[in-house]
Amino acid sequence: MAVYTEVPDEALEAFLAGYDIGALLSVKGIAEGVENSNFLLVTESGPYILTLYEKRVKAADLPFFLGLMEHLAARGINCPLPVKNRAGVALGELAGRPASIVTFLRGVWVRRPRMEHCAAVGEVLARLHQAAEGFAITRPNALSVAAWRPLFAMSAERADTVSQGLCSEIESELDYLEARWPAALPFGVIHADLFPDNVFFLQQQLSGVIDFYFACNDFLAYDAAICVNAWCFETDGSLNITKSRALLSGYQKVRRFTPEEVAALPLFARGSALRFLLTRLYDWLTVPPGALVVPKDPLEYYKKLRFHRHVADASAYGLDG
Repeated sequence: MAVYTEVPDEALEAFLAGYDIGALLSVKGIAEGVENSNFLLVTESGPYILTLYEKRVKAADLPFFLGLMEHLAARGINCPLPVKNRAGVALGELAGRPASIVTFLRGVWVRRPRMEHCAAVGEVLARLHQAAEGFAITRPNALSVAAWRPLFAMSAERADTVSQGLCSEIESELDYLEARWPAALPFGVIHADLFPDNVFFLQQQLSGVIDFYFACNDFLAYDAAICVNAWCFETDGSLNITKSRALLSGYQKVRRFTPEEVAALPLFARGSALRFLLTRLYDWLTVPPGALVVPKDPLEYYKKLRFHRHVADASAYGLDG
């Protein structure tokens, strides 16, 4: 989450007049994240999240995102629900941007995940994969392997200003992954961005999952690899295998990986590390002037990518075949 677009008071009041959520009591920009402009609204009926969709989010994808939240919530996943206006529509326009209001989930995200947090995340990820079955709308992953080289092209000239030699290393990694990316593994709706700040806990119990604006159809095991990268590395760049084992075991309590998925996990971990390195690199180099946003360090994922290059099989993550 972040704030790229400021909303004039008069425009916000006019927008909210179309909803039955009571008068506005307060509004505050949310600085975390990197994709959309987000605001915490408090009205007479309670707190909500207002999102203005920016950057990589396409208006044509919004029915997928909003519909998926409704689909998952109806099947027991605690996630935000889109709020419909008086016309029965969940998507509007504000300050020249597509905009929506969703319900507020209570809880806090953990800055230093422990083993039990990782186990809970693995379990909820598998439940999310199962709950998403039957969702009628599909959305290809716009940030999968075919998109990585064009994405890197937008940053390549300045990549070495972030770390000397980074450009050539990424080029080599793209060659490796493009030649080996799988074609046929269990496939479905994935969250694709289940980082710690998108998972809430209350009294050490997982209370909800947010931010579905990268959700798409892709390999299910790739989603698990994203979570290993997001949850199981320490601040010094080392993998905590205890956390990784807990996360993957939590997942398998709900849904077992196939032998082919187990074999592909190191490649998926490597690919997802490159994917987040590339988007963070682009964001690091192109933060709009005056934006209320803190870009995330791309070198964090550079270190993770280097770790995965030396992994021989899934046992390195605590997962046996």
